[in-house]
Amino acid sequence: MAEEVMAIFKHGMPIFSIFQDENRQRIILLLCKNKEMTVNQITDQLELSRPAISHHLKLMLDAQVITVKKVGKERFYQVSLDDTVELLKKLTSALEKSISSD
Repeated sequence: MAEEVMAIFKHGMPIFSIFQDENRQRIILLLCKNKEMTVNQITDQLELSRPAISHHLKLMLDAQVITVKKVGKERFYQVSLDDTVELLKKLTSALEKSISSD
């Protein structure tokens, strides 16, 4: 059972590290509230530079917690947490099983 929990932790590490940063947390909350936003729109809402926001968005894209769609020259970012929520459900379930089997 511990091996299953550790495998889930290992798989989720990129996602967990994304949510450690307060700026990325703020970006996620903005995207949840506004459904989709451009880098400039996010920059207008936060006290971060455009390059810093772009860096955070790239990390979140790599971890697959957001998606992007291009419309002309604009890139619109949206939250995509279905896989993350599923991972958290698996982790919770595996931990509950591990606790009850001890």
